[in-house]
Amino acid sequence: MTDTLPRVGAARTTDDWLACTRCRSLVYGKRLARTLWVCPDCGHHSPLTAWQRIDHLVDPGSVEVLPAVPAADDPLGFVDTRPYPDRLREARATTGLDEAVVCVRATVHDRPLVLAVMDFRFMAGSLSTAVGEAIVCAAERALADRVPLVLVTASGGARMQEGILSLLQMAKTSQALAELDAAGILTVSLITDPTYAGVAASFATLTDVIVAEPGARLGFTGPRVIEQTIGETLPEGFQSAEFMLAHGLIDDVRPRAELRATLARLLGATRRADLAPPRDPLIRDHDQLPDVDPWQTAQLARHPDRPTTLDYVAHLLDDFQPLRGDRMAGECPAIVGGLGVLEGTGVMLIGHQKGHTTHELIERNFGMPSPEGYRKAARLMRLAGKLGIPVVTLIDTPGAYPGVTAEQRGQAVAIAENLRLMSQLPVPIVAVVTGEGGSGGALALGVADRVLCFANTTYSVISPEGCAAILWRDRAMAPRAAQALRVDARQLLRMGVVDAVIPEPEGGTHTSAVTAAGLLRDALTTVLGDLLARPHEQLMTERHHRLRHAGSTTGTDPGRPA
Repeated sequence: MTDTLPRVGAARTTDDWLACTRCRSLVYGKRLARTLWVCPDCGHHSPLTAWQRIDHLVDPGSVEVLPAVPAADDPLGFVDTRPYPDRLREARATTGLDEAVVCVRATVHDRPLVLAVMDFRFMAGSLSTAVGEAIVCAAERALADRVPLVLVTASGGARMQEGILSLLQMAKTSQALAELDAAGILTVSLITDPTYAGVAASFATLTDVIVAEPGARLGFTGPRVIEQTIGETLPEGFQSAEFMLAHGLIDDVRPRAELRATLARLLGATRRADLAPPRDPLIRDHDQLPDVDPWQTAQLARHPDRPTTLDYVAHLLDDFQPLRGDRMAGECPAIVGGLGVLEGTGVMLIGHQKGHTTHELIERNFGMPSPEGYRKAARLMRLAGKLGIPVVTLIDTPGAYPGVTAEQRGQAVAIAENLRLMSQLPVPIVAVVTGEGGSGGALALGVADRVLCFANTTYSVISPEGCAAILWRDRAMAPRAAQALRVDARQLLRMGVVDAVIPEPEGGTHTSAVTAAGLLRDALTTVLGDLLARPHEQLMTERHHRLRHAGSTTGTDPGRPA
């Protein structure tokens, strides 16, 4: 079923020692094989054959090879320096493969999937009519079996010897991915070096999640052509996996040794279990909350040691797999998100991320998202809707980033799109204010079936300081503004802005992240257990009613403290 393990990507020096093609260090062959052909000195990931990839990624003994696709050996009668059939025969003899892709059904940690793995040795992994047909057949098998499709790509682009017929495979494979989207089936790309042109501009980048090996190159046009065309020197690392991650175009970069575990986390993210919390910690009656000074609450809500989204993730979720980028322009560190498992049920968790130290706060832009952050959140929410898993959002931001670049890139549009998306998302949504909820920057993650808040949090149209500066023309009036805005949990619950309040450890959540996470876990399992039991039609009807009557003042006078 599998090839032997040839010494790919390294120059042979002796029978036992190999030279890394990047750093030229000599590495003992058996040691290099143990490191999965990753240089122990410089970390260079040498290319693997298709069967080496399969052996590394899937459970031993689980492989079922999918039926071979008939190949059109020479549709154009193409001849360059050699007839195309001669090149095909040579590639088949050299690789032992019929074409540049191998498709199998297998399991990863006992979870079934369909796997299509490209092999660069076969005519530079070029996209031919046979490769396109094999990818489509693999997608159709995943659709029929209702299991995830994983694509491992390595390609120089469309096969020139098949002309326009090879180009059409880009559209053909894209349609196959669209059918999996419509069916709610997870798709994942593992990008290996290199992935270019027709493959990069079709199935490789249309999947739900894109993970790349370190240093893998991904792009439509090769760097040499770009430099010759624009007459400029390209930035260092251009089109590398790390460059693409920084620019929001892929979700993660993982070393080869971690790819199998990463796949297992992704495949397990759609699991479902009955959520039965040990206790219901929620306070639903505002009279059970003390009457506090809203300005003091605002200070507690901003305490630098309050747990962040990533702190909660570490205590709440199993098998968390972070997802990054808006797939358009950038990655915003002020919003984090990803797939994880909460008490046996897969969830998509998205939240504002501040930090605790000055360095972290600056790195995360003090939790103030850019348009790319909101677009990333929208992408992850759409993925949750496709997969049928609930969304949990954690809100802690002074507001959206108020900068020139944010306005130029459509901050208002990004927020508006999120509000519309969340109003119609076909899965349960729970939003939790964990610190300060500032303006539209908070609401962009706050449209939900249930809105909760911790006891020492605030949620308002503007910060008390901002309100004081505008209406009193004096920021020193912020305490009075906080009182007038009714920003604290008791008033939010009384006005129906939140559905329930989560109590905090004595002194505040910053005194014990572990206790706070336990309270949040119990709260989430309580409300999610209820929401997941509701039929979809009921869920959507109730959300529509909730939003239709947002801000109604029946039953209480919002202008008078309770």
